[in-house]
Amino acid sequence: MTLTEIEKKFNFKYTPLYKQLEQDKMLDVGEYGPNWYHTIFPKLKEKPTLLLHSYDFVLLNTNAISEEINDLSDPDDYRQINPELKFIPFAKSKAGDLYCFFLNEQDGDNIPIVLLWHDCNEVNYLAKNLQDYIFRTLLTDMSEQDTYNNVSDIEFKTNIENVFKTHTKYLTNQQTEILHSIFSRDLINYEIDLPKGRKEVHRGFLTHTEVRQLVTTYIPFEKLDVSFEYAIE
Repeated sequence: MTLTEIEKKFNFKYTPLYKQLEQDKMLDVGEYGPNWYHTIFPKLKEKPTLLLHSYDFVLLNTNAISEEINDLSDPDDYRQINPELKFIPFAKSKAGDLYCFFLNEQDGDNIPIVLLWHDCNEVNYLAKNLQDYIFRTLLTDMSEQDTYNNVSDIEFKTNIENVFKTHTKYLTNQQTEILHSIFSRDLINYEIDLPKGRKEVHRGFLTHTEVRQLVTTYIPFEKLDVSFEYAIE
């Protein structure tokens, strides 16, 4: 199944950027299975597909996208999605939360990217469009070496550099300059505050606080991280 076939089946249009990603084979991750990480993943590392190295992000192939859309619109689905809300998943977390295009608020080529949680009646806005979502995710990745399964500094830098080679063509010049500027820094250890006065040490090219500042400055979105309920009342 192709994206065009999905568009016809569910009566909507993907943005030109997502169609370009398909044309450039940035969505081709092969068939997932017990041996995928050992047989397919090593072949993709040097030319990463869309957000290949991002934490808890599993790109969906077109057959999986079609299945997920069917499930979301099934009145017997456990999530009981309000039929007036139109979500088009393109990736998921390992727990089953879905990264989606939210068609209800499409504005031209801007379709908000949201996270639809599988185990609670909640959707979070992540970015106003796919381009900004990619930028935000790469910034976050650069702040979290510890989410890369404790890879070495050298491997972490190599992974980020390879991602830049395949991803920056889909970003603005300003976004690309910001990413490269941060990549030129030294890695640092920093602390984040947790409940009850606890702290946790992270490592990366920038802190979570700086990620937030850059996101709000360069990809402003009035609904950033706002949530709403998706289930039928």
